[in-house]
Amino acid sequence: MNGANERFDFTEPVPPLEDLGAVHFIAIGGAGMSGVARVMLARGCTVSGSDAKESPVLTALGAEGATVHVGHDESHLDGAGTVVISSAIRESNLELAAARRRGLRVLHRSQALASTMAGSRRVAVAGANGKTTTTSMLTVALQHCGIDPSFAAGGELAKHGTNAHWGTGDVFVAEADESDGSFLVYRPEVGVVTNVQPDHLDFYGTFERVQAAYSDFAASIEPGGLLVACHDDEGSRALALAARADGVRVLTYGFDPASDVILRDEVARGLMSRVTLTGPDGVDRALRINIPGRHNLLNAAAAYTVAVEGLGQDPTRVLDGLFGFTGTRRRFELKGSAAGVTVVDDYAHNPGKVAAVVSTAAELVGDRGRLVVVFQPHLYSRTRDFAEAFARALAPADLVLLMEIYGAREDPVPGVSSALVADAVTAVDPAADVRVVPSWSAVADTVAGLVTPGDLVLTVGAGDVTMIGPEILRALGRP
Repeated sequence: MNGANERFDFTEPVPPLEDLGAVHFIAIGGAGMSGVARVMLARGCTVSGSDAKESPVLTALGAEGATVHVGHDESHLDGAGTVVISSAIRESNLELAAARRRGLRVLHRSQALASTMAGSRRVAVAGANGKTTTTSMLTVALQHCGIDPSFAAGGELAKHGTNAHWGTGDVFVAEADESDGSFLVYRPEVGVVTNVQPDHLDFYGTFERVQAAYSDFAASIEPGGLLVACHDDEGSRALALAARADGVRVLTYGFDPASDVILRDEVARGLMSRVTLTGPDGVDRALRINIPGRHNLLNAAAAYTVAVEGLGQDPTRVLDGLFGFTGTRRRFELKGSAAGVTVVDDYAHNPGKVAAVVSTAAELVGDRGRLVVVFQPHLYSRTRDFAEAFARALAPADLVLLMEIYGAREDPVPGVSSALVADAVTAVDPAADVRVVPSWSAVADTVAGLVTPGDLVLTVGAGDVTMIGPEILRALGRP
């Protein structure tokens, strides 16, 4: 692939919501799909959807008014005017094939979401890492300012228990996915880029095409709008410089003193982090968050910059809102403790994300115990392309247990397995303790047999590794 989506043209105008008719979602239980479905339901659309298996998400959507089906069948399309899919849905899917035969409108989920955003002040949050947390932080900060923003995020806000909401305010905050080029569809008033890194090479082919896509994203910002970009990330900084030269209004944030919004004097105490923030007005303010990690301070700075400089909100109320942010599901989410061992789960699945969460966990555990990381690589192509980068990201861990690759939308690739990462870890540090546990069902008992009081266990990955944490706690004796 070269970065141009062959199935959808994300530069075309999206159809008005009122023209869609009844909307059917294929794989409605996915994080992105369920969020769009929720917003459409709140907008009064007739929504149906199918998924391969039962889940709490399907149950919740049914309670919210959607007609949901377990399994795929052509009859599920009866009465639908529009079918919504993600890039993961193959053309061979029997419902999609039927929709094509019937001549139904087929939209990518980002196009469906964009149709619900018409008339709103749109904020699109992009970047290889930090999109979900930044989207969630901004949403909570705006709510604290008295605004009821609409939002669609890639994960559930812990305090709200949902990944999407149709609000009464005029602001719509959306996580913008770069993986398939669909982040070009939103035409935001404010665009955010947390970082630009070589990821999703199965789609883009080269890092240069990734960079070109982000340039297109910056160019898609409405005339007179704002690009908020991280100055500490080389790719985001280069994007900001180029966009500014093209006449886009740009504000950068970071620990680099050359940033427009500057962070300094970082203090970390347990799960809380604090930093001094100096905005374009030259005033020093205290930015405090109740989640750990330097990367999360940067995410909070992005949210602050959008809310204050892009949307004109009061700085004090924004900072208070950020301090009240309680996190997002699967983003350094505490699962519990048993036998003196703490278990945390995180969605990290590319090298940058993994490096951030592992280094944060290593700082937290300190000398009190060991950091044990259970990592499930996501996608065969990503494992093949970034095995060495994953090894460097995992280096701070005292013990690494590797599960087999979670293939998701990909078929197995001969010669590509978790052993590639294990070999790379050993190449980085021949003394490293790294083990491959090929059986999913054996992971929890293996971890329970290795840990001791004071240890921190971190389960990491975008697949079903998230189900391992509770199993580990049960194996350690927690009821």
